[in-house]
Amino acid sequence: MKNIILAVTLMLLATGETVLAQHQEVPEKPEMYKGKEVRTDDTTSLLSAFKRGQTNGHFRYFFMATDNKRGLTDYYANAAGGGIRFETAKFHGFQFAVSGFYIFNIGSSDLTLADSTTGQLNRYETALFDIEDPANKKDIDRLEEFYLRYNYKNSNLVAGRQLINTPFINLQDGRMRATGVEGIWAEFNELKKTKIEGGWLYAISPRGTTKWYNTGESIGIYPVGLNLDGTRSAYQNSIESKSAALLGISTSLENLKLQVWDLFSENVFNTTMLQADLMYPLKNKSSAFASAQLIRQDAVNDGGNPDAAKTYFEKGGKAITFGAKAGWRNALLDASVNYNRITAHGRYLMPREWGREPFFTFLPRERNEGFGDVHAFMAKVNYNIPRSGIKTSLAGGYYQMPDVKNYKLNKYGLPSYTQVNGDVQYSFTGTFKGLEAQFLISGKVNNGETYNNTRYEINKVNMLQYNFVLNYHF
Repeated sequence: MKNIILAVTLMLLATGETVLAQHQEVPEKPEMYKGKEVRTDDTTSLLSAFKRGQTNGHFRYFFMATDNKRGLTDYYANAAGGGIRFETAKFHGFQFAVSGFYIFNIGSSDLTLADSTTGQLNRYETALFDIEDPANKKDIDRLEEFYLRYNYKNSNLVAGRQLINTPFINLQDGRMRATGVEGIWAEFNELKKTKIEGGWLYAISPRGTTKWYNTGESIGIYPVGLNLDGTRSAYQNSIESKSAALLGISTSLENLKLQVWDLFSENVFNTTMLQADLMYPLKNKSSAFASAQLIRQDAVNDGGNPDAAKTYFEKGGKAITFGAKAGWRNALLDASVNYNRITAHGRYLMPREWGREPFFTFLPRERNEGFGDVHAFMAKVNYNIPRSGIKTSLAGGYYQMPDVKNYKLNKYGLPSYTQVNGDVQYSFTGTFKGLEAQFLISGKVNNGETYNNTRYEINKVNMLQYNFVLNYHF
Protein backbone atom coordinates (compact mmCIF):
# COMPACT_ATOMS: atom_id res chain seq x y z
CA MET A 1 0.00 0.00 0.00
CA LYS A 2 2.87 2.35 0.81
CA ASN A 3 4.29 1.88 -2.67
CA ILE A 4 0.86 2.47 -4.22
CA ILE A 5 0.43 5.77 -2.40
CA LEU A 6 3.95 6.85 -3.37
CA ALA A 7 3.35 5.97 -7.00
CA VAL A 8 0.02 7.82 -7.07
CA THR A 9 1.60 10.88 -5.43
CA LEU A 10 4.45 10.99 -7.93
CA MET A 11 2.00 10.62 -10.80
CA LEU A 12 -0.12 13.50 -9.51
CA LEU A 13 2.91 15.71 -8.97
CA ALA A 14 4.08 15.00 -12.47
CA THR A 15 0.61 15.79 -13.78
CA GLY A 16 0.58 19.03 -11.83
CA GLU A 17 3.94 20.06 -13.28
CA THR A 18 2.66 19.33 -16.78
CA VAL A 19 -0.44 21.42 -16.19
CA LEU A 20 1.61 24.27 -14.72
CA ALA A 21 3.99 24.21 -17.69
CA GLN A 22 1.05 24.26 -20.06
CA HIS A 23 -0.47 27.27 -18.33
CA GLN A 24 2.84 29.14 -18.50
CA GLU A 25 3.10 28.71 -22.27
CA VAL A 26 1.13 31.81 -23.26
CA PRO A 27 1.86 33.07 -26.80
CA GLU A 28 2.81 36.70 -27.09
CA LYS A 29 0.36 37.23 -29.96
CA PRO A 30 -2.66 34.90 -29.76
CA GLU A 31 -4.47 34.03 -32.97
CA MET A 32 -7.35 36.40 -33.71
CA TYR A 33 -10.50 35.99 -35.82
CA LYS A 34 -12.90 38.90 -36.33
CA GLY A 35 -11.36 40.69 -33.37
CA LYS A 36 -11.70 37.74 -30.99
CA GLU A 37 -9.04 35.40 -29.62
CA VAL A 38 -9.15 31.87 -31.04
CA ARG A 39 -8.53 29.16 -28.41
CA THR A 40 -6.37 26.32 -29.71
CA ASP A 41 -6.40 24.14 -26.57
CA ASP A 42 -7.13 20.47 -27.20
CA THR A 43 -10.34 19.50 -25.38
CA THR A 44 -11.25 16.39 -27.33
CA SER A 45 -8.61 13.85 -26.27
CA LEU A 46 -8.26 11.71 -23.17
CA LEU A 47 -4.87 13.32 -22.57
CA SER A 48 -6.56 16.72 -22.48
CA ALA A 49 -9.00 15.48 -19.81
CA PHE A 50 -6.05 14.54 -17.60
CA LYS A 51 -4.19 17.78 -18.29
CA ARG A 52 -7.25 19.86 -17.44
CA GLY A 53 -7.93 17.87 -14.29
CA GLN A 54 -7.88 19.35 -10.79
CA THR A 55 -5.47 18.46 -7.98
CA ASN A 56 -6.12 19.40 -4.37
CA GLY A 57 -4.64 18.46 -1.03
CA HIS A 58 -5.36 18.36 2.67
CA PHE A 59 -3.10 18.47 5.72
CA ARG A 60 -4.59 17.61 9.13
CA TYR A 61 -3.37 17.72 12.73
CA PHE A 62 -5.44 16.25 15.56
CA PHE A 63 -4.80 16.39 19.31
CA MET A 64 -7.15 14.36 21.50
CA ALA A 65 -7.04 13.77 25.26
CA THR A 66 -9.44 11.86 27.53
CA ASP A 67 -9.49 12.64 31.25
CA ASN A 68 -11.19 9.79 33.10
CA LYS A 69 -12.28 9.53 36.71
CA ARG A 70 -9.41 9.56 39.22
CA GLY A 71 -7.85 6.13 39.52
CA LEU A 72 -8.60 5.22 35.91
CA THR A 73 -6.21 5.61 32.98
CA ASP A 74 -6.12 8.86 31.03
CA TYR A 75 -5.07 9.02 27.38
CA TYR A 76 -3.78 11.51 24.83
CA ALA A 77 -2.72 11.38 21.20
CA ASN A 78 -1.12 13.59 18.54
CA ALA A 79 -1.81 12.69 14.94
CA ALA A 80 -0.60 14.41 11.78
CA GLY A 81 -1.14 13.52 8.17
CA GLY A 82 -1.95 14.62 4.69
CA GLY A 83 -3.45 13.54 1.43
CA ILE A 84 -3.73 14.43 -2.22
CA ARG A 85 -6.57 14.04 -4.68
CA PHE A 86 -6.77 14.24 -8.46
CA GLU A 87 -9.86 14.28 -10.67
CA THR A 88 -9.86 14.57 -14.44
CA ALA A 89 -11.97 16.96 -16.44
CA LYS A 90 -15.01 15.48 -18.20
CA PHE A 91 -14.35 13.31 -21.24
CA HIS A 92 -17.57 12.40 -23.06
CA GLY A 93 -19.26 12.60 -19.65
CA PHE A 94 -16.69 10.43 -17.86
CA GLN A 95 -14.35 11.43 -15.03
CA PHE A 96 -11.67 9.49 -13.17
CA ALA A 97 -10.56 10.28 -9.59
CA VAL A 98 -7.92 8.95 -7.22
CA SER A 99 -6.90 10.03 -3.71
CA GLY A 100 -4.78 8.76 -0.84
CA PHE A 101 -3.99 9.77 2.72
CA TYR A 102 -1.19 9.03 5.19
CA ILE A 103 -1.10 9.41 9.01
CA PHE A 104 1.69 9.51 11.59
CA ASN A 105 1.48 9.08 15.36
CA ILE A 106 3.76 11.92 16.49
CA GLY A 107 3.42 11.44 20.24
CA SER A 108 0.75 9.58 22.20
CA SER A 109 -0.03 7.44 25.22
CA ASP A 110 0.68 3.73 24.91
CA LEU A 111 -2.57 2.81 23.18
CA THR A 112 -1.83 -0.91 23.52
CA LEU A 113 -1.89 -0.69 27.32
CA ALA A 114 -5.13 -1.69 29.08
CA ASP A 115 -6.35 0.11 32.19
CA SER A 116 -4.99 -1.75 35.22
CA THR A 117 -8.25 -1.53 37.19
CA THR A 118 -10.83 -2.49 34.58
CA GLY A 119 -8.80 -4.22 31.88
CA GLN A 120 -10.41 -1.92 29.31
CA LEU A 121 -8.46 -0.68 26.29
CA ASN A 122 -8.45 2.81 24.86
CA ARG A 123 -11.72 3.78 23.18
CA TYR A 124 -11.26 7.14 21.45
CA GLU A 125 -7.65 8.00 20.61
CA THR A 126 -6.80 4.71 18.91
CA ALA A 127 -9.30 5.52 16.11
CA LEU A 128 -7.03 8.38 15.04
CA PHE A 129 -4.64 5.72 13.71
CA ASP A 130 -5.25 2.01 13.07
CA ILE A 131 -7.54 0.29 15.55
CA GLU A 132 -6.38 -3.11 14.34
CA ASP A 133 -2.73 -2.29 15.10
CA PRO A 134 -2.58 0.33 17.89
CA ALA A 135 1.21 -0.02 18.08
CA ASN A 136 1.63 1.16 14.49
CA LYS A 137 2.89 4.75 14.41
CA LYS A 138 4.22 5.23 10.87
CA ASP A 139 2.86 3.00 8.13
CA ILE A 140 -0.74 4.22 8.28
CA ASP A 141 -1.99 4.95 4.79
CA ARG A 142 -4.94 4.19 2.55
CA LEU A 143 -5.93 4.53 -1.07
CA GLU A 144 -9.30 6.20 -0.39
CA GLU A 145 -10.86 7.03 -3.74
CA PHE A 146 -10.40 5.22 -7.01
CA TYR A 147 -13.47 5.57 -9.17
CA LEU A 148 -14.95 6.24 -12.58
CA ARG A 149 -17.87 8.68 -12.76
CA TYR A 150 -20.33 9.11 -15.62
CA ASN A 151 -22.21 12.41 -15.73
CA TYR A 152 -25.54 12.86 -17.51
CA LYS A 153 -27.13 16.31 -17.29
CA ASN A 154 -27.54 16.85 -13.51
CA SER A 155 -27.17 13.17 -12.61
CA ASN A 156 -24.20 10.84 -12.23
CA LEU A 157 -23.17 7.22 -11.70
CA VAL A 158 -19.98 6.35 -9.79
CA ALA A 159 -18.24 2.95 -9.71
CA GLY A 160 -15.31 2.15 -7.42
CA ARG A 161 -13.94 3.39 -4.10
CA GLN A 162 -15.63 6.59 -2.98
CA LEU A 163 -16.97 8.67 -0.08
CA ILE A 164 -20.73 8.93 0.50
CA ASN A 165 -22.96 10.55 3.11
CA THR A 166 -26.30 8.93 3.98
CA PRO A 167 -28.27 8.62 7.24
CA PHE A 168 -26.89 5.10 7.81
CA ILE A 169 -23.57 4.83 5.98
CA ASN A 170 -21.62 8.07 6.24
CA LEU A 171 -18.23 9.69 6.66
CA GLN A 172 -18.34 9.92 10.48
CA ASP A 173 -15.15 11.99 10.07
CA GLY A 174 -14.54 12.94 13.71
CA ARG A 175 -11.04 11.44 13.60
CA MET A 176 -8.23 11.70 11.04
CA ARG A 177 -10.00 10.05 8.12
CA ALA A 178 -13.54 9.27 7.07
CA THR A 179 -15.25 5.95 6.33
CA GLY A 180 -14.95 4.92 2.69
CA VAL A 181 -17.09 2.56 0.60
CA GLU A 182 -16.64 0.58 -2.59
CA GLY A 183 -19.41 -0.21 -5.03
CA ILE A 184 -21.81 1.53 -7.40
CA TRP A 185 -23.56 4.75 -6.41
CA ALA A 186 -26.00 6.82 -8.44
CA GLU A 187 -27.66 10.23 -8.07
CA PHE A 188 -30.67 11.10 -10.23
CA ASN A 189 -31.62 14.80 -10.30
CA GLU A 190 -33.77 15.13 -13.41
CA LEU A 191 -37.09 15.48 -11.57
CA LYS A 192 -38.07 18.92 -10.32
CA LYS A 193 -37.40 19.33 -6.57
CA THR A 194 -36.74 15.58 -6.21
CA LYS A 195 -33.51 13.72 -5.66
CA ILE A 196 -33.13 9.95 -5.93
CA GLU A 197 -29.88 8.34 -4.83
CA GLY A 198 -28.76 4.86 -3.97
CA GLY A 199 -26.47 2.03 -4.79
CA TRP A 200 -24.98 -1.35 -4.12
CA LEU A 201 -21.93 -1.54 -1.84
CA TYR A 202 -19.68 -4.56 -1.51
CA ALA A 203 -16.72 -3.22 0.51
CA ILE A 204 -16.16 -0.77 3.37
CA SER A 205 -13.05 0.75 4.93
CA PRO A 206 -14.17 2.01 8.37
CA ARG A 207 -12.82 5.12 10.03
CA GLY A 208 -9.65 4.28 11.95
CA THR A 209 -8.60 1.42 9.65
CA THR A 210 -6.37 1.02 6.60
CA LYS A 211 -7.87 -2.07 4.95
CA TRP A 212 -11.00 -2.77 2.90
CA TYR A 213 -13.51 -5.45 3.95
CA ASN A 214 -16.65 -6.90 2.46
CA THR A 215 -19.74 -5.72 4.31
CA GLY A 216 -19.98 -8.79 6.52
CA GLU A 217 -16.29 -8.68 7.47
CA SER A 218 -16.57 -4.98 8.38
CA ILE A 219 -19.14 -5.70 11.12
CA GLY A 220 -17.23 -6.41 14.33
CA ILE A 221 -13.97 -4.52 13.74
CA TYR A 222 -15.07 -2.09 16.45
CA PRO A 223 -15.89 -3.42 19.97
CA VAL A 224 -18.72 -5.94 19.74
CA GLY A 225 -20.44 -5.50 23.12
CA LEU A 226 -22.65 -8.17 24.69
CA ASN A 227 -25.20 -10.73 23.51
CA LEU A 228 -28.76 -10.64 24.83
CA ASP A 229 -27.79 -13.05 27.63
CA GLY A 230 -24.81 -10.94 28.77
CA THR A 231 -22.08 -13.07 27.18
CA ARG A 232 -19.55 -11.38 24.93
CA SER A 233 -20.75 -11.16 21.32
CA ALA A 234 -18.78 -13.29 18.89
CA TYR A 235 -19.98 -11.99 15.54
CA GLN A 236 -16.60 -10.64 14.39
CA ASN A 237 -15.57 -12.53 11.23
CA SER A 238 -18.82 -14.53 11.50
CA ILE A 239 -21.37 -12.44 9.60
CA GLU A 240 -22.51 -14.03 6.35
CA SER A 241 -23.16 -10.98 4.19
CA LYS A 242 -21.47 -9.83 1.00
CA SER A 243 -23.21 -6.53 0.24
CA ALA A 244 -25.55 -3.75 1.28
CA ALA A 245 -28.05 -1.79 -0.81
CA LEU A 246 -29.35 1.72 -0.10
CA LEU A 247 -32.05 3.87 -1.64
CA GLY A 248 -32.98 7.41 -0.71
CA ILE A 249 -35.68 9.68 -2.13
CA SER A 250 -36.15 13.29 -1.06
CA THR A 251 -38.60 15.87 -2.39
CA SER A 252 -39.48 19.45 -1.54
CA LEU A 253 -43.03 20.82 -1.35
CA GLU A 254 -43.09 24.57 -0.66
CA ASN A 255 -41.55 24.80 2.83
CA LEU A 256 -41.69 21.05 3.47
CA LYS A 257 -38.99 18.49 2.67
CA LEU A 258 -39.82 14.78 2.78
CA GLN A 259 -37.32 11.95 2.60
CA VAL A 260 -37.37 8.19 2.83
CA TRP A 261 -34.34 5.92 3.11
CA ASP A 262 -33.95 2.17 3.12
CA LEU A 263 -30.85 0.13 3.91
CA PHE A 264 -30.89 -3.59 3.13
CA SER A 265 -27.94 -5.51 4.54
CA GLU A 266 -27.92 -8.89 2.86
CA ASN A 267 -28.79 -11.69 5.28
CA VAL A 268 -28.57 -9.37 8.32
CA PHE A 269 -31.24 -6.65 8.66
CA ASN A 270 -33.36 -4.04 6.90
CA THR A 271 -33.75 -0.45 8.12
CA THR A 272 -36.26 2.13 6.85
CA MET A 273 -36.36 5.81 7.78
CA LEU A 274 -39.06 8.42 7.14
CA GLN A 275 -38.34 12.07 7.87
CA ALA A 276 -40.17 15.36 7.37
CA ASP A 277 -38.50 18.78 7.71
CA LEU A 278 -40.59 21.96 7.82
CA MET A 279 -39.15 25.45 7.37
CA TYR A 280 -41.41 28.46 8.05
CA PRO A 281 -40.06 31.91 7.04
CA LEU A 282 -40.46 34.75 9.56
CA LYS A 283 -39.68 38.45 9.56
CA ASN A 284 -36.14 39.89 9.60
CA LYS A 285 -34.72 37.05 7.51
CA SER A 286 -35.33 34.49 10.24
CA SER A 287 -37.26 31.24 10.19
CA ALA A 288 -38.78 28.62 12.44
CA PHE A 289 -38.21 24.94 11.72
CA ALA A 290 -39.42 21.56 12.90
CA SER A 291 -38.67 17.95 11.99
CA ALA A 292 -40.04 14.50 12.71
CA GLN A 293 -38.36 11.13 12.16
CA LEU A 294 -39.37 7.46 12.31
CA ILE A 295 -37.05 4.46 11.88
CA ARG A 296 -38.01 0.77 11.77
CA GLN A 297 -35.59 -2.18 11.75
CA ASP A 298 -36.22 -5.87 11.11
CA ALA A 299 -33.94 -8.87 11.07
CA VAL A 300 -33.32 -10.62 7.74
CA ASN A 301 -33.04 -14.43 7.90
CA ASP A 302 -30.80 -15.33 10.88
CA GLY A 303 -29.47 -11.79 11.37
CA GLY A 304 -26.05 -12.70 10.00
CA ASN A 305 -25.36 -16.17 11.41
CA PRO A 306 -27.49 -19.22 12.40
CA ASP A 307 -25.57 -19.40 15.71
CA ALA A 308 -27.26 -17.00 18.15
CA ALA A 309 -23.90 -16.31 19.84
CA LYS A 310 -22.37 -15.21 16.52
CA THR A 311 -25.24 -13.32 14.92
CA TYR A 312 -25.44 -9.53 14.72
CA PHE A 313 -29.22 -9.02 14.70
CA GLU A 314 -31.43 -11.33 16.76
CA LYS A 315 -33.45 -13.68 14.53
CA GLY A 316 -36.98 -12.28 14.29
CA GLY A 317 -35.87 -9.14 16.12
CA LYS A 318 -37.03 -5.60 15.45
CA ALA A 319 -36.41 -2.06 16.67
CA ILE A 320 -38.39 1.17 16.44
CA THR A 321 -37.17 4.68 17.08
CA PHE A 322 -38.78 8.08 16.57
CA GLY A 323 -37.77 11.66 17.21
CA ALA A 324 -38.64 15.32 16.77
CA LYS A 325 -36.98 18.70 16.89
CA ALA A 326 -38.04 22.35 16.75
CA GLY A 327 -36.07 25.56 16.56
CA TRP A 328 -35.44 29.04 15.22
CA ARG A 329 -32.60 30.47 13.12
CA ASN A 330 -31.32 33.56 11.37
CA ALA A 331 -28.01 34.42 9.73
CA LEU A 332 -26.17 34.38 13.06
CA LEU A 333 -28.06 32.12 15.45
CA ASP A 334 -29.49 28.61 15.25
CA ALA A 335 -31.22 27.18 18.33
CA SER A 336 -33.13 23.92 18.69
CA VAL A 337 -34.60 21.45 21.16
CA ASN A 338 -34.47 17.76 20.23
CA TYR A 339 -35.96 14.48 21.41
CA ASN A 340 -35.46 10.86 20.45
CA ARG A 341 -37.06 7.66 21.69
CA ILE A 342 -35.88 4.10 21.07
CA THR A 343 -38.72 1.83 22.15
CA ALA A 344 -38.36 -1.30 24.28
CA HIS A 345 -39.10 -3.58 21.29
CA GLY A 346 -35.37 -4.20 20.92
CA ARG A 347 -31.94 -2.70 20.40
CA TYR A 348 -31.44 -0.17 17.62
CA LEU A 349 -28.50 -1.70 15.75
CA MET A 350 -26.35 -0.17 13.04
CA PRO A 351 -22.70 -1.18 12.57
CA ARG A 352 -20.59 1.57 14.10
CA GLU A 353 -18.02 0.81 11.44
CA TRP A 354 -20.47 2.15 8.81
CA GLY A 355 -21.35 5.56 10.24
CA ARG A 356 -22.94 7.55 13.01
CA GLU A 357 -26.64 7.48 13.84
CA PRO A 358 -29.06 10.00 12.25
CA PHE A 359 -30.87 10.86 15.51
CA PHE A 360 -31.63 14.53 16.21
CA THR A 361 -30.13 14.09 19.70
CA PHE A 362 -26.72 12.89 18.48
CA LEU A 363 -23.69 14.60 20.05
CA PRO A 364 -20.07 13.86 19.07
CA ARG A 365 -18.22 11.40 21.36
CA GLU A 366 -21.18 9.19 22.26
CA ARG A 367 -23.85 7.14 20.51
CA ASN A 368 -27.15 5.53 21.34
CA GLU A 369 -26.69 2.71 18.84
CA GLY A 370 -26.93 -0.69 20.51
CA PHE A 371 -29.64 0.29 22.98
CA GLY A 372 -33.38 0.01 23.44
CA ASP A 373 -35.85 1.72 25.79
CA VAL A 374 -34.03 5.07 25.53
CA HIS A 375 -35.31 8.59 26.13
CA ALA A 376 -32.93 11.29 24.85
CA PHE A 377 -33.31 15.06 25.22
CA MET A 378 -30.90 17.61 23.76
CA ALA A 379 -30.78 21.41 23.34
CA LYS A 380 -28.30 23.13 21.06
CA VAL A 381 -27.33 26.70 20.17
CA ASN A 382 -25.03 27.63 17.27
CA TYR A 383 -23.78 31.22 16.99
CA ASN A 384 -21.66 32.79 14.24
CA ILE A 385 -19.73 35.89 15.30
CA PRO A 386 -20.14 38.43 12.45
CA ARG A 387 -17.11 39.16 10.25
CA SER A 388 -14.77 37.24 12.53
CA GLY A 389 -14.61 33.82 10.90
CA ILE A 390 -15.63 32.30 14.24
CA LYS A 391 -18.44 29.78 14.69
CA THR A 392 -19.48 28.57 18.13
CA SER A 393 -21.75 25.81 19.39
CA LEU A 394 -23.01 24.81 22.81
CA ALA A 395 -25.14 21.69 23.34
CA GLY A 396 -26.36 19.72 26.32
CA GLY A 397 -28.32 16.50 26.55
CA TYR A 398 -29.80 14.03 29.00
CA TYR A 399 -29.88 10.37 27.95
CA GLN A 400 -31.99 7.94 29.96
CA MET A 401 -30.62 4.46 29.22
CA PRO A 402 -31.75 0.99 30.32
CA ASP A 403 -29.98 -0.48 33.33
CA VAL A 404 -26.43 -1.61 32.53
CA LYS A 405 -27.37 -5.17 33.52
CA ASN A 406 -30.38 -5.21 31.23
CA TYR A 407 -28.30 -6.88 28.51
CA LYS A 408 -31.26 -7.37 26.20
CA LEU A 409 -31.51 -3.59 25.76
CA ASN A 410 -28.02 -2.39 26.75
CA LYS A 411 -25.35 -3.81 24.45
CA TYR A 412 -22.36 -1.75 25.60
CA GLY A 413 -22.94 -1.32 29.35
CA LEU A 414 -23.52 2.44 29.18
CA PRO A 415 -25.44 3.96 32.12
CA SER A 416 -27.76 6.96 31.89
CA TYR A 417 -25.73 10.14 31.46
CA THR A 418 -25.71 13.88 30.89
CA GLN A 419 -23.45 15.26 28.17
CA VAL A 420 -22.33 18.83 27.43
CA ASN A 421 -20.33 19.82 24.32
CA GLY A 422 -18.67 23.16 23.56
CA ASP A 423 -17.28 23.77 20.09
CA VAL A 424 -15.38 26.74 18.57
CA GLN A 425 -14.24 26.89 14.94
CA TYR A 426 -12.16 29.56 13.20
CA SER A 427 -11.47 30.02 9.48
CA PHE A 428 -8.30 31.96 8.66
CA THR A 429 -8.11 34.61 5.95
CA GLY A 430 -5.31 36.45 4.18
CA THR A 431 -1.92 34.74 4.32
CA PHE A 432 -3.33 31.64 6.01
CA LYS A 433 -6.44 31.31 3.87
CA GLY A 434 -7.38 27.62 3.67
CA LEU A 435 -6.43 26.96 7.30
CA GLU A 436 -9.18 26.06 9.75
CA ALA A 437 -8.96 25.47 13.51
CA GLN A 438 -11.42 23.72 15.83
CA PHE A 439 -11.55 23.18 19.58
CA LEU A 440 -14.13 20.75 20.97
CA ILE A 441 -14.57 19.87 24.62
CA SER A 442 -17.00 17.15 25.67
CA GLY A 443 -18.02 16.19 29.20
CA LYS A 444 -20.19 13.27 30.34
CA VAL A 445 -21.58 12.78 33.85
CA ASN A 446 -23.08 9.55 35.16
CA ASN A 447 -26.79 9.52 36.03
CA GLY A 448 -27.32 5.77 36.34
CA GLU A 449 -26.48 2.79 38.54
CA THR A 450 -23.00 1.36 37.94
CA TYR A 451 -22.98 -1.18 40.81
CA ASN A 452 -19.57 0.13 41.94
CA ASN A 453 -18.04 -1.32 38.79
CA THR A 454 -15.72 1.14 37.06
CA ARG A 455 -15.98 -0.86 33.81
CA TYR A 456 -19.27 0.99 33.36
CA GLU A 457 -17.50 4.35 33.78
CA ILE A 458 -14.12 4.37 32.03
CA ASN A 459 -14.31 6.12 28.66
CA LYS A 460 -18.11 6.32 29.08
CA VAL A 461 -19.13 8.67 31.92
CA ASN A 462 -17.52 10.92 34.55
CA MET A 463 -14.99 12.05 31.96
CA LEU A 464 -13.83 15.06 29.99
CA GLN A 465 -12.39 14.98 26.50
CA TYR A 466 -10.44 17.68 24.69
CA ASN A 467 -9.99 17.92 20.91
CA PHE A 468 -7.91 20.41 18.93
CA VAL A 469 -7.88 20.11 15.14
CA LEU A 470 -6.08 21.97 12.35
CA ASN A 471 -7.05 21.51 8.71
CA TYR A 472 -5.34 23.06 5.70
CA HIS A 473 -6.97 22.61 2.31
CA PHE A 474 -5.26 23.62 -0.90
